[in-house]
Amino acid sequence: MGLGQLDDDDYPAVTMGQAAELLEVQPAFLRSLDAAGVLRPQRSAGGHRRYSRRQLEFAARLRELFDQGMTLDAAARIVGLQDELDTARARIATLETPAESPS
Repeated sequence: MGLGQLDDDDYPAVTMGQAAELLEVQPAFLRSLDAAGVLRPQRSAGGHRRYSRRQLEFAARLRELFDQGMTLDAAARIVGLQDELDTARARIATLETPAESPS
């Protein structure tokens, strides 16, 4: 593994224990997300869950919605729709930016 991979948002470098500590949740919370199919961590050669930075951010967003009283299904739907909206806004901004004319 090159050190550059650690900066990759999708590289699964964080163990479940580390992830739980960073998110201030019990490991059972992360296992429940996996069991529900909402968050699918990579597995090490020994079968242990490994999380990427992007997955941790996703889990943190779900946790915030849980804390507001949302169900797992509702939280997952809201986060998914927020991501779709962000993607659409970025695409619109790209399309609205005038192309540079050749000099």
